[in-house]
Amino acid sequence: MSRPLRIEYHDAFYHITARGNDRQNVFRTNKDRERFLEYLESATERYKAVIHSYCLMDNHYHILLQTPEGNLSQIMHHINGAYTNYYNTKRNRAGHLFQGRYKAFLVSIDEYAKELSRYIHLNPVRAGMVETPEAYRWTSYKDYIGINKPPVWLHTDFVLNLFDRRVTVSRKEYRKFVESMVGMEYESPIKDVFASTILGSRDFINEIREKHLERKGRDRDIPDLKYFHKMPGVGDIIKQTEELFDGDSALLKRVQIYLCHRYSGKRLKEIGEHFGIGISGVSQASGRLRKQLADNKKLKKKIDKLIIDLRLSNV
Repeated sequence: MSRPLRIEYHDAFYHITARGNDRQNVFRTNKDRERFLEYLESATERYKAVIHSYCLMDNHYHILLQTPEGNLSQIMHHINGAYTNYYNTKRNRAGHLFQGRYKAFLVSIDEYAKELSRYIHLNPVRAGMVETPEAYRWTSYKDYIGINKPPVWLHTDFVLNLFDRRVTVSRKEYRKFVESMVGMEYESPIKDVFASTILGSRDFINEIREKHLERKGRDRDIPDLKYFHKMPGVGDIIKQTEELFDGDSALLKRVQIYLCHRYSGKRLKEIGEHFGIGISGVSQASGRLRKQLADNKKLKKKIDKLIIDLRLSNV
């Protein structure tokens, strides 16, 4: 099986994860975790990495990061390489610490920022290590909800601003958003990763192909890209949904925002301009519809059919 393609460009967002060899622990002491966080900090200083959230488990870690300089490989070589050297020296060992290459999913951040952040912060809860996310020390969750003061190298504002521009409100809303899934089963956002490389709508995938792969002849490295075609834009989605929810303008608007948010590949600001709302309004309306679909099977069936008719699905 070929290795997933690395796609690097300025201001790209990635969900990063790496596991220990044979799933063995890579963090054995609190000092180990502290040292790893020091390498995250130095990556922001030396290579301009922007760290949005993180979680350090026993045998793996998760990071949501941004690369203003388009230098993911350089950043990860520093983080994993420096930590491996520290770990091996401390324990008088040699060889690889992590299992193969780290996984790096290129992310359409406007679509997946909230879900990925929640997924990362709920890792210890899903693993049964703690009952609530705030009970686990080695994540950025307490920095998000105001229990801890975030270190200067951790950027919580991007995700929090999706909930509200007021810090106190956004922290409360974010906490409700994350903890609403404690004890619940929900689909991991990682399930939507395409070709082990890209997490985003079909339109986002095509944009990446056109801007960063085709010109370099690298699209052949992801054979599945040939099956992707241009998707309906925001205007098309709005127009084609108008007839299906006649008489319920509030529901129609939520459906349109939800579909545009999840499948158009457009930024929240662009979607909001179509509906006369801000980026937090787009995110909140989409979230309300998602919750409504979980409780209303009839509506979900209708939306699923609409997704198929509009050719919005990645599959």
